[in-house]
Amino acid sequence: MHISFLLHNAYGVGGTIRTTFNLAEELAGHHDVEIVSVFRHRDDPVLGAPPGVSMSHLVDLRKKSPTYDGDAPEHARPATVFPRGDSRHRQYSRLTDARVAEHLRSLDADVVVGTRPGLNVQISRQTRRGPVRIGQEHLTLDSHGYRLRREIGHRYALLDAITTVTEADARAYRTGLKLPGVRIEAIPNSVPAPAVAPADGDHKWVIAAGRLHRVKRYDLLVRAFAGVVAARPDWRLRIYGGGDATGNEREALVALIDELGLHEHVFLMGPVNPLEAEWPKGSIAAVTSDRESFGMTIVEAMRCGLPVVATDCPHGPREIIDDGTDGRLVPIGDTAAVTRALLGLIDDDGARHRAGHAALVASQRFDPARIAERHERLFTELAARGPRERSHGAMRTTLHRARGTVLDGAYALRYKAAAVIRRGNSA
Repeated sequence: MHISFLLHNAYGVGGTIRTTFNLAEELAGHHDVEIVSVFRHRDDPVLGAPPGVSMSHLVDLRKKSPTYDGDAPEHARPATVFPRGDSRHRQYSRLTDARVAEHLRSLDADVVVGTRPGLNVQISRQTRRGPVRIGQEHLTLDSHGYRLRREIGHRYALLDAITTVTEADARAYRTGLKLPGVRIEAIPNSVPAPAVAPADGDHKWVIAAGRLHRVKRYDLLVRAFAGVVAARPDWRLRIYGGGDATGNEREALVALIDELGLHEHVFLMGPVNPLEAEWPKGSIAAVTSDRESFGMTIVEAMRCGLPVVATDCPHGPREIIDDGTDGRLVPIGDTAAVTRALLGLIDDDGARHRAGHAALVASQRFDPARIAERHERLFTELAARGPRERSHGAMRTTLHRARGTVLDGAYALRYKAAAVIRRGNSA
């Protein structure tokens, strides 16, 4: 099969990029695989191009490139096909609408895979008849705003399948949206086996990793670790990750660490890439998020032999961790529960070692080869049905496109009216 992935920006850093590269590389062992990046802002991918995968781009934002598109007049005009509800809308334009449309209408592939809602919408609207149309959800349905949920609830009806990274999110799609004929499958992200030896469970470090964002609740973890230090001052905590653009979250954490007198026990390590060499330096991993779409760091830690203490978020952790076997699940926002779970593993060497070994074994189900097999099976089954059998019907397709035109017109009027009001208020 010829499989084509459409990615926002293959030249940056992020979980969606990483998991797409992992999947594409594994599929390339048996198929013709390409990654098409809407944007290109640097010469080489930060994560390195996946072996065996061809890469191309649609809009060149390298200022020193002879094909620089950043000053094209159409690039200054807002996108009309890429949905406004997608958080990346401001980066898209009439130029991207046209380039993506040209690409999808001429695409000679068996399967085309979108990797974010806005691109999934474009695939549903602009792909020529023939390829299997797959929309991947790397976040969650309930994390999207009303505007985007309404848009995808209509536009996704012309996809062949939607894949989510958790079964909980797949259920949300099945029950929350009316998408008859669209197959909805939960297939988790993959994490390769690390190139380093697993943790031995004897280092007195707890490891946490992820961007310094409020939703990750590192403040809760630091407060919980104060309780750990009170009982076991020989243990320490490392937090890896870069801050937001303002740096406010890092500043707040530094102030909290100072307030609690933990500057010799809690360390903000900054971003590290790759991270896999850092996990085995610890013996326990901690994830205290209020919300997760999956939990890549949980799997990464487990693949390095660390049991994980994690908050029982609505998505992700419960589908990865077997509570009491390879980690511990605690209620969201419960500082004391995090402290107790950490101390339970810290104070019981045998339990910690058993949980670490169990995590190492259990995490093998996220190996790229196993995850790629699940995607491959889905692609093969849908492709075997052929475009005529998969077709949603000419009448239904026409009706959806007609309703879409009405929807586009209504949104255009709404945004024009809002712009007039804003101008009036600023006058």
